[in-house]
Amino acid sequence: MSVSKQTYVSRKKKASGGFGETLRTLIYAVLIAIGVRTVAYEPFNIPSGSMIPTLLVGDYLFVSKFSYGYSRFSMPLSPNLFDGRILERAPERGDVAVFKRPPEDRTDFIKRLVGLPGDRIQVVGGILHINGEPVKRERLEDYVERDERGNVMRAAQYLETLPNGRSHLIIERFGDGGPLDNTAEFTVPPGHYFAMGDNRDNSADGRGNGSDPWFVPAENLIGRAEFLFYSTDGTASWWEVWRWPLATRYGRIFSGVD
Repeated sequence: MSVSKQTYVSRKKKASGGFGETLRTLIYAVLIAIGVRTVAYEPFNIPSGSMIPTLLVGDYLFVSKFSYGYSRFSMPLSPNLFDGRILERAPERGDVAVFKRPPEDRTDFIKRLVGLPGDRIQVVGGILHINGEPVKRERLEDYVERDERGNVMRAAQYLETLPNGRSHLIIERFGDGGPLDNTAEFTVPPGHYFAMGDNRDNSADGRGNGSDPWFVPAENLIGRAEFLFYSTDGTASWWEVWRWPLATRYGRIFSGVD
C-alpha cells in the first residue's frame, strides 16, 4: 500500500510540474514576443488604399522599431512613461513610416514622410513643391486595378523623385485637378514631419483640407516600414483556409517597401 501511495504522490507532482513548466514557457514566450514587438519589429496590416501603388489593401508588413529610436508609442498601449525619444535617429526624406495620427495620438497611420523640419511644402497643379522647387515626376503607364465588381479602374501613374534622389511611384486618380492638388504653402515646425500618401487623390494626410495642415511630431513615430511578409487580395475570409492559396499575392511576399 505504501508503494502505491508513493507512486500516486510521485505522479501527482510530475503532473503538477508539467503544468507549471507549460505555464512558464507560455509566459516566457509572451514576454519575448512583447520584447521583440517593442524594440525590434512589429507587424501591421494595410486596411486602406491611401498608399497605392506602393502598398495594397491586404498587405501585411514588418515595421522596424529601432529605425528612429523609441518613444512611448513604441510600446504596447503607449503608456505615458516618458516624453521624447530614446536613441533617436532622424527619418530620411521619403521613408514610409507608421505613426500615431495627431492630435488624438491613437490611430496608427502609414504614410510617406516628404517634409522635414523647416521645409516649406506646397502642392501646385498636382506637383509637390519642396522649398519652392517642384519635385521631379515622370509619367509612366497607367496604374490598372479592378474594383469589387470586376470593373477595370485606371489612374495616371508617375515616378516621383525627391530632392535627396529617392524615387517612388504615385498615382493621381483624378488627374491634377483633384481637391488637394492645389494647397497653401505649409512650413514644417521644428521636431515635426510632413506626411503624404502615394495615392494622392485618395489619402487623408498632412494636407488636411488644403489650407489647414497637420504635422507628425517626432515623438509619434512608431517605425519605418521594411518589408511585406504576406499579402492577400481579400477574396478569402480569415476562416476560409481552403481559399487562402488562391487569394495570396505570392509575388509581394518578402518584397521591400520603397
